[in-house]
Amino acid sequence: MPPKQSPRRSALLAEMSVVSRRYMAAYALFNQAVADRLGLHPTDLQCLNLLSLEAAPVTTGRVAELTGLTTGSATRLVDRLVRAGYVTRARDTADRRRVLVATVPERMAEFGAVWKRLNGGWDALFDAYDDDQVALLLGHMRRTVELSAAQIARLREGEA
Repeated sequence: MPPKQSPRRSALLAEMSVVSRRYMAAYALFNQAVADRLGLHPTDLQCLNLLSLEAAPVTTGRVAELTGLTTGSATRLVDRLVRAGYVTRARDTADRRRVLVATVPERMAEFGAVWKRLNGGWDALFDAYDDDQVALLLGHMRRTVELSAAQIARLREGEA
């Protein structure tokens, strides 16, 4: 049995439950607005975001891993991004059986320009925090990414 929580901690966790729901909704709505601005689906936008973090072109299987989608859904996502001009498909020169998905630099520059215009507000948000607080936030974000991946897997496997 877990130890009894203090009234302050109980109140903070209750507030966290409400605020985190607002936080997630705000991010989802922000993501939708950026996707709308670029003429993309929100999942496609986040796929481009993840592809921009990869060191080299990736397979559609890797797109599926990055997004948590099935390979069939990832293929359809890549098809949409090809039609929109954000990515290309090309045979892997080292293994002609593999097809790699690569971002189109000019289109990614447009993508990056939208983020850059919006980044000033995000950067200023962190001015109120000292280095230890920023490190705490980074740790929280990393743990959230890990937990989200585990929760996505549970949902996909029908456990939740």
